[in-house]
Amino acid sequence: IMNKLYVGNLSPSVTVEDLKELFEKRKLPVAEQVFLKSGYAFVDFSDQNSAIQVLDALDGKCETVHGQVIVIDYSVPKNLRSRKIQIRNIPPHLQWEVLDGLLAQYGTVENVEQVNTDTETAVVNVTYSTKEEAKEAIEKLSEHQFEDYCFKVSYIMDLDFVGAIIGKEGLTIKNVTKQTQSKVDIHRKENAGAAEKPISIHSTPEGCSAACRMILEIMHKEANETKTTEDIPLKILAHNCLVGRLIGKEGRNLKKIEEDTGTRITISSFLDITICNQERTIVVKGSLDNCCRAEKEVTKKLREAYENDVAANNQHPHLMPGMNLNTLGFLSGMPMLPAATGPRGVPHMPTAGYNPFFVSIHIPQQAPEQEVVYLFIPTQAVGALIGKKGQHIKQLAHIAAASIKIAPAEGPDMPTRKVIITGTAEAQFKAQGQIYRKLKEDNFFSPKEEVKLETHIKVPSSAAGRVIGKGGKTVTELQNLTSAEVIVPRDQTPDENDEVFVKISGHFFASQVCANTIHHYGKYPEAKMSKLKTNVSVYQ
Repeated sequence: IMNKLYVGNLSPSVTVEDLKELFEKRKLPVAEQVFLKSGYAFVDFSDQNSAIQVLDALDGKCETVHGQVIVIDYSVPKNLRSRKIQIRNIPPHLQWEVLDGLLAQYGTVENVEQVNTDTETAVVNVTYSTKEEAKEAIEKLSEHQFEDYCFKVSYIMDLDFVGAIIGKEGLTIKNVTKQTQSKVDIHRKENAGAAEKPISIHSTPEGCSAACRMILEIMHKEANETKTTEDIPLKILAHNCLVGRLIGKEGRNLKKIEEDTGTRITISSFLDITICNQERTIVVKGSLDNCCRAEKEVTKKLREAYENDVAANNQHPHLMPGMNLNTLGFLSGMPMLPAATGPRGVPHMPTAGYNPFFVSIHIPQQAPEQEVVYLFIPTQAVGALIGKKGQHIKQLAHIAAASIKIAPAEGPDMPTRKVIITGTAEAQFKAQGQIYRKLKEDNFFSPKEEVKLETHIKVPSSAAGRVIGKGGKTVTELQNLTSAEVIVPRDQTPDENDEVFVKISGHFFASQVCANTIHHYGKYPEAKMSKLKTNVSVYQ
């Protein structure tokens, strides 16, 4: 839908040829179709990039056709103007943390994606948490002046496939569950902000395929009713250890499935998998019927590979470490931006189970606890950490499977900037380690100087006293063991979660050991420093 534009305030005498001539005169992309109405028109281009080029050239430029100044914007029905907006004409040199700070003034930003275009200025798609916040951002950011650049802001399509699948009072998803005899779970809260949401379907192979078809039919119906022109692909998640056998020698298995079902199938790169996410995404494109036929063939191959592994290991599948193979994920696609905010590192939508033998004993894995850490880096290092157009910080977040954001400056001459890192303990270790290394490699510290940064972690307010210890004994011993400086500021007011900050200053491993030890104290009141010395000493 992002390739369709609305052109308004047209004179009754304007023809289709007049509009095409306007685009040709300005050397703009050629319109594929023009639907002319009385006083306005809908213009379709081949892709979003072409539409953005036209908007960039004509929006707000007082372009006239037959003596009337035209109005041009995305074609988005009012009922679909919700939480998502697009900002264009952003200065290419504008730092990302400045833009993030500006966007945050109007509400909670769930997602920001840079759109790759051929324009000289930058374009981003932004998703706010509510439609009221998006409306305020549209009103305040439109014509926002930054140096010699004037922002252009538009609503973009906010299709609610998830809402359509659930239905009013949950009736639609209940109907899917009943007709296919499947257990269907939509994971909305644990993937807040992701452009696509996973749905887990547990059933027999026949039940999963039937549920998959019904969900795709619902999405196609929703797309048709909103006149969406984008294809709706079927996306299947599979563990990396199974994908090779799906592809087959020289790609023969995959090619045969494509030929037999009339679909086009691609698989995400092996380089995209991480320690935290061993899944790869199988994307199936074609008609609804052909995608459903391909789903049966793909899951059949994956099931065979899975069962062979079970037989080879001579153990129950739910006991196989590191492999959640009792469910297979399929992503049914909203044509949206990648979210940097999902624990797996890729955006998700629906999921279908494919192992009929162990569905009844499937035990969902508990999600690892998320931690929030504030890391303070030299102000002059912010640009290097972000990288050109934010590429370095995005890559770092992807590798670590963590959310990494740079907070706005607290003052004009502050020597440090706060980096907010959200993720599991493993993600924290990797993200912070990469930041320490980046500062060292880019010579923000001298060759002989050790990189020492200040870190703020949160602990329950009830644990603060235990961290300090009687007469400061515990915190002193911890500092002696790690060579880090640990400060528990007094007279803190606990936050809404009844937590307070602990400040740690030191080199990477010292800070990590301190943080882990302090977290341990927060969870286990009976913990004693003497029991932790063995663990600490390994890092010295």
